[in-house]
Amino acid sequence: MRFSLRFNNDLAVSAYPRLAQAAEQAGFDQFWVSDDLFLRSVWIILSAVAEATERIQVGTCIVNPYTMHPAEMAMAAGALDELSGGRFCLGISSGAGDFLNWVGITPEQPVNAVRNTVKALRGLFAGGRPDVQGWTPEAYLRFPTRQIPIYVGAMSPAMLRMIGRIADGGLPLLFPPEHFSTATSFIQEGLDQAGRAAKEVDVAACIWCSISEDRHAAEAVLRDKIAYYGHALSPLILQQLGVDRAEFDAIEAAQVTPAMLRIGVVGTARDLIPRLEGLVAMGARHLSFGPPLGPDPMAAIELLGKEVLPRFRDA
Repeated sequence: MRFSLRFNNDLAVSAYPRLAQAAEQAGFDQFWVSDDLFLRSVWIILSAVAEATERIQVGTCIVNPYTMHPAEMAMAAGALDELSGGRFCLGISSGAGDFLNWVGITPEQPVNAVRNTVKALRGLFAGGRPDVQGWTPEAYLRFPTRQIPIYVGAMSPAMLRMIGRIADGGLPLLFPPEHFSTATSFIQEGLDQAGRAAKEVDVAACIWCSISEDRHAAEAVLRDKIAYYGHALSPLILQQLGVDRAEFDAIEAAQVTPAMLRIGVVGTARDLIPRLEGLVAMGARHLSFGPPLGPDPMAAIELLGKEVLPRFRDA
């Protein structure tokens, strides 16, 4: 069983090294940070984290080919992998259309865009000159790097299938966690299409988590997160929740319903464990705990490390 933490890029840069050190001490395997528009750059954050840690893998969760060219992705990924001593994982996907629209970008053909980006990155990481339309023979990395693991973030069926077909790992957002069985069925379709075995792909069961010794405080911060991000959820996830998209329009935290709250796992460690056991029963072999984590992220890491991870470590 593997464990990871995921953070938004909305904290002070100085907060992440301390959180990553706590995660490393608590027994987590990976530390992921998002790259949402108009917040702090994930590349700066993860550079600081890499310098402050020794064992834990670090990753982008996620970058997209619309606001960052694949050549620049390869440059940054190779440099960060070098800085971290080979601990970097590159998480990519198409990004959320609602947020890309802020800067006048409409993500056209997102599945093709991500597929072509993965192909280009693999060629660059191999030291080659990728066969990409419009690129000249001078388009190659001028420094050596390894085949950095590429994880694909996904919510839609097409992107989930692509995890199975081409990715080293998957970051499927599970809203609610019980969506795992549906998500993995699409991933399995992709594996079958590519003739790959499930063990070839590290699929992280990406859930939203809010844990605290005070259940009400844990619920309050999850409500804030749902109110902010709910409008960007995919139709498949809304269907799984039994919630209409219109219910998220201009919603305030106080209007988050019990059905919406089930998007994540929330409460004390005792509250979380039954739903996590359900994930493991469905085949999850990598539990990934995402924001808000709790009213106090540092305390949440400690609680997860002491009261939750040991329960599943040998699963």
